[in-house]
Amino acid sequence: MKPQLRALIGQGIEALRANGTLPADTLPPDFVVERPKTREHGDFATNAAMLLAKAARSNPRAVAQALVAALPASDDIANVEIAGPGFINFKLAPVAYQREVVSVLKEAEDYGRNLSGNGRSVGVEYVSANPTGPLHVGHGRAGAIGDCIARVLEANGWNAKREFYYNDAGVQIENLAKSVQARARGFKPGDEQWPTEAYNGEYIGDVAKAYLLGQTVDLEGSQIVGAKDAENLEEIRRFAVAYLRNEQNLDLAA
Repeated sequence: MKPQLRALIGQGIEALRANGTLPADTLPPDFVVERPKTREHGDFATNAAMLLAKAARSNPRAVAQALVAALPASDDIANVEIAGPGFINFKLAPVAYQREVVSVLKEAEDYGRNLSGNGRSVGVEYVSANPTGPLHVGHGRAGAIGDCIARVLEANGWNAKREFYYNDAGVQIENLAKSVQARARGFKPGDEQWPTEAYNGEYIGDVAKAYLLGQTVDLEGSQIVGAKDAENLEEIRRFAVAYLRNEQNLDLAA
């Protein structure tokens, strides 16, 4: 209904220009049509009259009254009221809802879709958790939000590219490698030899165990094999990142 209401308000503004209430050179303001904070104020509201008050050299409520009087008749509108300093509130007639229901049933899965994106590409990066541990509930929330954003863009004609960015370098990855190495050496959180910045989760022990057993991680077509050497920090880093990335991939796919 917002486009229909904007069109009616635009016609009302043109009528005010024609009858001299507004100067002939008045440009249509960038008014909004939005849901009021409470339903008691109607179904939609606009601030158009408040934005036109300066051009009309009048107070907003007087402009609102003139604009309401100039609005074209519409079967979609049951009632129009002026509120506060000059807001105009619209209450829709049942026929407006009924027509929308017919559109929903007729258009089915295409309802609400448009081609405003014109096939242009847009990147949506979300979750992007560092491969230093399992995904948690917060990551799941980000995944749901990011995917919804991508779906909305696609419904508006965009070619949405979803991206999960892995940061497998830097201090956090170095701490991951040292954590797994400490577990591989037989140390655990609380021991004197345990690194200060180490990750303390039980999953670190699982990674260290898999590495020492020489297990193979199949990561996106590449196979990374545990070297079984507790002193080879670079191999530990390589295996730990692959192990946790693979676990994250499985969670994301699920």
